[in-house]
Amino acid sequence: MMEMITEAALSLFAPAPLLAIVAGTLGGVIIGAIPGLTATMAVALLIPVTFGMNPVVGLALMGGVYSGGMFGGAISSILLSTPGTPAAAATALDGYPMTRKGKGGVAITIATVASFWGGIISTFALLLVAPVLAKFSLRFGPPENFLLAVMGLTSIVTLTSGNLIKGLISGVIGLLIASIGMDPMDAYPRFAGSVPELFDGIKDIPALIGLFSVSQLLDLTGEASIVQELAADVSTLKDNKMPKGLAPTIARGGVIGTIVGMLPGAGATISAFISYNTAKSLDREPETFGRGNPKGVAASESANNGCVGGSLVPMLTLGIPGNSVAACLMGGLTINNLIPGPELFTKYGTITYGFILSLFLANIVFLFLGIYLAPFFARISTAPNSLLVPAIAVLSVVGSFAMRNMMFDVWTMLAFGVGGYFLHRMGFDLGAVVLGLILGRITEEGFGGALAISNGSPAIFFTRPLCIVLWALIVLLLLPAFRTKKKTA
Repeated sequence: MMEMITEAALSLFAPAPLLAIVAGTLGGVIIGAIPGLTATMAVALLIPVTFGMNPVVGLALMGGVYSGGMFGGAISSILLSTPGTPAAAATALDGYPMTRKGKGGVAITIATVASFWGGIISTFALLLVAPVLAKFSLRFGPPENFLLAVMGLTSIVTLTSGNLIKGLISGVIGLLIASIGMDPMDAYPRFAGSVPELFDGIKDIPALIGLFSVSQLLDLTGEASIVQELAADVSTLKDNKMPKGLAPTIARGGVIGTIVGMLPGAGATISAFISYNTAKSLDREPETFGRGNPKGVAASESANNGCVGGSLVPMLTLGIPGNSVAACLMGGLTINNLIPGPELFTKYGTITYGFILSLFLANIVFLFLGIYLAPFFARISTAPNSLLVPAIAVLSVVGSFAMRNMMFDVWTMLAFGVGGYFLHRMGFDLGAVVLGLILGRITEEGFGGALAISNGSPAIFFTRPLCIVLWALIVLLLLPAFRTKKKTA
């Protein structure tokens, strides 16, 4: 094994692989920062491009796009409250308030460092214990996936900073919107009327852009700029130190991201919200979350990038991709006649370990990009709103349209923007709406699949060992939140 790893490391330090890693990571960061353009889309488009390339170079290019894209979503999420990816919605909860306080550069630095360590933790897990973790992931079936989604939904209680009833109603609104479209079990259309575009449900990206971006635009029209001045000048902002006390939050988020990422169908969004919820529940001042707490950014971003290595564990060892990006990467493997399974780590070990090691280098590349460009990214937030509002509006329209090349998604984005504006004005929690919307379909699929397995018996959720563990974790996450609500009541 060590011989193959050494040989793989040496093969990476040639000009072509290094250039592929740098170009892929930079491209991924840019794509991730533009709402509507996802790492999945970029990796899928690269599959035919990499055909004929050296397999190590092609996979390094796609791995760089994957790592950079997961981090890039945080940039627009923090600065403009426009999540570049669904998982970055959790980052916006504290990242954008930090920007409003003039700490946008610091928030991006935190996101960069947290993403780096989350990616490093998950890549080490992929390198050292992939076969063991793959066997563990196979123990997760529909009942466990359902409870995992429920664990994510418990964040609704902790996300709500004001009226708990309005927070729960917000979550229910999100769940109801998620139920639009074909029933996942029997393909019966629900709440779609005669609109064929709704048969596939409400897409995440247009809804996220509308709720976070357009509703914020309506708020910003009466202000001169997002923030009047930065916490420090560009020349001195580079020397700003990371806030102390973030290491445990980042490490915990990386582990959560790795574990959740390797479960098929779970993905970065669930892990980001579970990590955020855990950080808030364990913090001594949970009321500061949602108002610009650096731990909120660190928790969500470390879990977000922790999913990168985690999602590749079952893909490389079992041929079961952890998410849509991993599925595209599997296409990149098969196009080079590399079939996921034991042979990838024996017969083709040099190529496989070269791909894994390239993820380490990709994390280093975006670490330097994020830290050194953070002060300049942060200047965006000081631009006059007379320039910023039209620019964000154009990005919102383009990002919504780019998903499926359909004007219907643009109208969806506008509808969610107006609805989100009025919900926010009435005191409802937009974060809870987004959480219900994103996790609703995953929850329903897990619930329906579990009942199908048990012939309709709900006992399956309480008799399987992993289900019992997940119930205990759900209770542990909810207890601190309800204690806090009681104190403030």
